[in-house]
Amino acid sequence: MANEQVGLLMFIVFALCVAAALAAPPYNGDPKLAETVKNEQDNIGVDGFKSVLETTNGIVEQREGNLVNQGTDDEALVVRGQFSYPGPDGVTYTVTYTADSTGYHPQGDHLPK
Repeated sequence: MANEQVGLLMFIVFALCVAAALAAPPYNGDPKLAETVKNEQDNIGVDGFKSVLETTNGIVEQREGNLVNQGTDDEALVVRGQFSYPGPDGVTYTVTYTADSTGYHPQGDHLPK
């Protein structure tokens, strides 16, 4: 995959995330609705990225990714991260994951094994 294609793909993913955040209704205290309280993104580009997102309803996501095997037929974006959210039972659930050329691989104590 050419650097231009990877850059375009990362831009599209970023644009979709921004569009989804902007389309959300304002938070009114309903736990199903939330506002973003922290949204940090560093080093967005073909060399990699890191991001942190936190919302008023207790959702937290951290992820980082980078391009591996650049310039080869095995070029791929590898993403590692985790997110947590409060469940309706008051328990905070956490999922850690990797996503790469082999797919999405989530892990969490509450997920089936």
